[in-house]
Amino acid sequence: MMLWATLYWYFHQPEPTLQVTNAASKNTPDAGKPEGEWKININREGIFKGKVVLPKLERMGLIASEESSVGVIQEETSAEGWMDMFVSRRSFWLLDPRLYLFTLSPMSQSPFPSGSPYTSRPGSPVRGGEQQRDSQLEQVSQGLWSPTGPGPFHSTSNLPTYYPPPPPQYVFSNHVRHPVRPKPPRQGETFYTRFVPSVGQYLSFRVACASSKPLRHRGPVTSQPPTPTQMIHRNSAILASESPFPIGGLTDIEYLHKWMNDPRVSYFWGEDGPQSHQEEFLRNGLASKNSFPVIGCWDGKPFGFFEIYWVKEDKVAKYLPHVGDYDRGFHCLVGEQEFRGAHRVKVWLSALVHYCLLADNRTESVMLEPRVDNGETRAIPDGCRLLQRTRDQPSAQAIQSDENPKRWFGMARPW
Repeated sequence: MMLWATLYWYFHQPEPTLQVTNAASKNTPDAGKPEGEWKININREGIFKGKVVLPKLERMGLIASEESSVGVIQEETSAEGWMDMFVSRRSFWLLDPRLYLFTLSPMSQSPFPSGSPYTSRPGSPVRGGEQQRDSQLEQVSQGLWSPTGPGPFHSTSNLPTYYPPPPPQYVFSNHVRHPVRPKPPRQGETFYTRFVPSVGQYLSFRVACASSKPLRHRGPVTSQPPTPTQMIHRNSAILASESPFPIGGLTDIEYLHKWMNDPRVSYFWGEDGPQSHQEEFLRNGLASKNSFPVIGCWDGKPFGFFEIYWVKEDKVAKYLPHVGDYDRGFHCLVGEQEFRGAHRVKVWLSALVHYCLLADNRTESVMLEPRVDNGETRAIPDGCRLLQRTRDQPSAQAIQSDENPKRWFGMARPW
């Protein structure tokens, strides 16, 4: 709230010179030079030095960065990727101020009804104020709407519970103009999880991790393997438990080494070789600005590797007739034999599409592009009602499969 109020004041000040002077425009008269954006740099210091402050502000859309990679450094205190944060005037004035400003629930019979819930001067500290506020919130009327009552997304922390996508800001990558991308989740962070009754297991996706130690799965897992009856009846209840321990005992790099050296996988990916090669492959994926590497898990056990990318600035975009600013795509491989099968494929494919549609509601299409000689992956779109077309690339011929929010409801959704 303090940052928003400060920026509100700052962007009311006289506008600076917006003409950009660089090597290309240095000989151009000022009147003909390109105009840039009025941006405010946010330094990672003072109150912004905490490890969660800048990430929260970025998730809320108030600040942005052109460094849209996961990052290779694993220390949580590392400032990698968070040093060049900024706010542009164009973006700021398109943000809804209700995301950053809130009014405390007033206390009845208080002489200060304009925001203070306590019978004291506004801004003065009150001992035990947190407990008073919690008890007062329980007493507020739950009517359809009132300026003092909690709405349907009321949060006792006085913070919003949903952050809409920020206004678009554009940059150039590979000579392509595209929106500034939000930062992906952190290494090892689970960004999607769901219980699948037809399989009797929890499906989850997390960002791949370059750690030299096996990653602990801290999400829910089923307490017992699914029975044949549970495989048939989708509504069967299976107890869930937390699994804070490593499952399988391998690091993500070791899993990649194992999977990429499987002849079935290396035939299409071409990333076989010593473990150092897969480590470099993963680190390059973590440093990518338009994609991030993903590990898929069934009940916490890794089963496959995925790359989720933005199509607009990807090299594949030049071969497509039309690409939206927020269209996404993904590459996939299933490395564990026990988790192969048509039904599981439809489930995790649908879940990945679901995540892409949830991550940004401006996404109009999600693309899968298997090579034409990949018979197993080519069969996926037929069972999932994906729109298909064949296209040629310099390196291979591929099947382009598209999915949009409307068609997604006709897929084998993961529930």
